[in-house]
Amino acid sequence: MAISRRCFLAEVGGIGLGSAFVSAGPLDADDTKPQANPPASMIFETVFTEGVAEISYLIGDKATGKAAVIDPRRDIDVYVELARRHKLTITHAVETHIHADMVSGCLGLADRTGTAKVYVSVEGGADYGFPHEKMKDGDKIDLGRVILTARHTPGHTPELLSYLVAEGNRPDQPFAVFSGDCLFANSVGRPDLLGDGQSEALAKQLYHSLHDFYLKLGDEVRVHPAHGAGSPCGANISDRLVTTIGYERRNNPALQFQDEAKFVEYVLFTAPPEPKYYPRMKQENVKGPVVLGRLPTCPALPPNEFAEALKKSGAQLVDNRQMLAFGGGHIPGALNIGPRAELSIWAGWMLDPERLIFLVLRQDTDLPEVQRQFLRVGYYKFGGYLLGGMEEWNNEALPITTLAQMSVQKLNAALPPTDLQVLDVRTPGERGDGYIPGSTYIFLPELEKKAERLDKARPVAVYCDSGYRASLAASLLARMGFKDVRNVPGSWKAWKVAGYPVQKPKERKKGTDTDLS
Repeated sequence: MAISRRCFLAEVGGIGLGSAFVSAGPLDADDTKPQANPPASMIFETVFTEGVAEISYLIGDKATGKAAVIDPRRDIDVYVELARRHKLTITHAVETHIHADMVSGCLGLADRTGTAKVYVSVEGGADYGFPHEKMKDGDKIDLGRVILTARHTPGHTPELLSYLVAEGNRPDQPFAVFSGDCLFANSVGRPDLLGDGQSEALAKQLYHSLHDFYLKLGDEVRVHPAHGAGSPCGANISDRLVTTIGYERRNNPALQFQDEAKFVEYVLFTAPPEPKYYPRMKQENVKGPVVLGRLPTCPALPPNEFAEALKKSGAQLVDNRQMLAFGGGHIPGALNIGPRAELSIWAGWMLDPERLIFLVLRQDTDLPEVQRQFLRVGYYKFGGYLLGGMEEWNNEALPITTLAQMSVQKLNAALPPTDLQVLDVRTPGERGDGYIPGSTYIFLPELEKKAERLDKARPVAVYCDSGYRASLAASLLARMGFKDVRNVPGSWKAWKVAGYPVQKPKERKKGTDTDLS
């Protein structure tokens, strides 16, 4: 079988460079029994976008030269490069549903290629503010010997379409399905993003989509979801990028329910906190994201010009350096959102898209990738970046401040009943697995609103899982006027490795908020 096996792209500068076969995880013999095989002329590529944990796909037919991109991200160079590499023309830019977690790249693909049309679901009353091709249940996308068939699978959203993949002369024998945000590895799509008034009805629709469609597919059918581990679009999504119907049938917790009411209770209760930028993303994708054509302007500002620009009302200062570098010296008022792909999610949680963003980088050449991470969640307004970084700032004798770093050894020695306040800013799920005894819990996105629970006159040590979010939280507290704030590098991971005591929370009951003590 001559199918392309380059399925996972390691990202460097937004372009997939490395490749390796994506395993479906541990499979039983029934999952791999021979059924319909992909046509020999099929090209298949998977693009995993870290941070937002989004998975998109390019699928094409070498015989016809046609290709479709499923659920493309905002920065689209990777798909254009893949198509060029395989000598394919992108003719279809396909959305499985209206995304809430990222900005769609479909319009950008259509503009860049001049050959791709945008295909979106109009099921469930979906309407859009841009030119599009309407897709409904049963409609087909013909790439040649590869045929995609739309199936309406509402639940995560009312309009969601899954796409069965089959050989053209065997349309009733699909070998794969693009599941969008309906079915994930070890999880299912959350049904609560349209508000409490629709959550229960959508959860019921999700139950029927899973039982009336997915569980009627053969065990060998490969499932290609739109998200992997770390995405808030589902609870506890596995890190497997591809799975099978058979594996999920036996192992996915959400598929073990035979009672609709119990399923509804489960999916609503286990849904992670909803990022505050999700409604904004959904609105942008319905209206149609503005086609940029290039990265937004972000001028290089010498230190004194940068300092003057920061004095303007509304400036948001983001220091993108690693936590220890930030702790050693940074510009007063900066938020530390470090050099990891999670920048996308935490920018979405913590920043205002209408205010100018000013950047301090590890090195000036980081700018394009950092901007791409912002673009994926709809941030386009940049005031500039500090030319030459903190070295040049220091050379100009401009003001700096520090953020103390507290090792887990010193934290353990200083646990209450001392004067130290220990703050846990992890997710409710992480808190539920255990925490440092005596710590106060405030979920990071709620910190600014709930900081009054802390005493500004007493020292605060902040921890998360690794120190990344803790450094962001500590920088926020410092900006709010807390005088003695300390970040804990290594945080929960280091605490457990050191063998220090762990406390378990009381059982969380349905209807409680994100407070776990």
